[in-house]
Amino acid sequence: MTNLHQIKEEICDIGRRIYNRGFAAANDGNISFRIDENRVVCTPTGISKGFMKPDDLCLVDMNANQISGHRKMTSEIRQHITIMKHRSDVKSVVHCHPPHATAFGIAREAIPQCILPEVDINMGDVPIAKYIIPGGQAFADVILPFIDKSDIIVQANHGTVSMGPTVERAYFLTEMLDAYCRILLIARSLGKVEYFTKSEAEDLLTLKQKWGFKDPRAELANCELCANDIFRDSWKETGVGHRAFQPPTFRRGEETSNSPACSCATKNNNDNDIDQELIIKTITDRVMQALAKTG
Repeated sequence: MTNLHQIKEEICDIGRRIYNRGFAAANDGNISFRIDENRVVCTPTGISKGFMKPDDLCLVDMNANQISGHRKMTSEIRQHITIMKHRSDVKSVVHCHPPHATAFGIAREAIPQCILPEVDINMGDVPIAKYIIPGGQAFADVILPFIDKSDIIVQANHGTVSMGPTVERAYFLTEMLDAYCRILLIARSLGKVEYFTKSEAEDLLTLKQKWGFKDPRAELANCELCANDIFRDSWKETGVGHRAFQPPTFRRGEETSNSPACSCATKNNNDNDIDQELIIKTITDRVMQALAKTG
């Protein structure tokens, strides 16, 4: 049987971690945990997550009606409940604004794969959901296309939503993603970002399956391992693409890294994925032609 007071203490502890790491400024963020079939304990609106006490938390039902608590429930609880209704394994949801991960959502930059093994194993491809004004059911539903294939989602121009069987597990995904995004930005500032080779990417995917971690890439035929193909069909609506980070192009079962993009990637490509080198070459050629004529 779930100990409600213990869960409230854990939520407050995670709230302090979120606040101390700069993942939630002022009163930002919200945390929840499903304690039984019809009840969810959640953080209230208008309170800093770093200074909550167990008595500050609210109890709501699975229809987002507040049952108890002297403070008003968070307006974003509908999104937490929507996730829990669609994922019976999810007991906790954490939403906050980790700065580096949120930056990728603001820039609409696909978070690259095939760079750090711990990230590929624990998270895999991380989707970016389109922006919807927070609070209503439309905001809650915007993450539905992604929750069966990922335990953490970046919300464009908003923040992150992570989920898991415990509050700590849900929070850890947020911490891991933000650390990864920070590493990516630092590495890019130093110059070239190196990806796994084809064999390294395949070996890691095999190891992930051996350890019991699910990865949607294992279910897709003829798609690139490192090009964020899992959620590419959502990019056109969201405006996501590869601009700062260009992944290698190779597919499972192919011998070279110079193969054309897979059918999945090609079909769903959009204007954000135009080859930057080709653009530069075209502009350079035109400038040289113009100089030759004037000369």
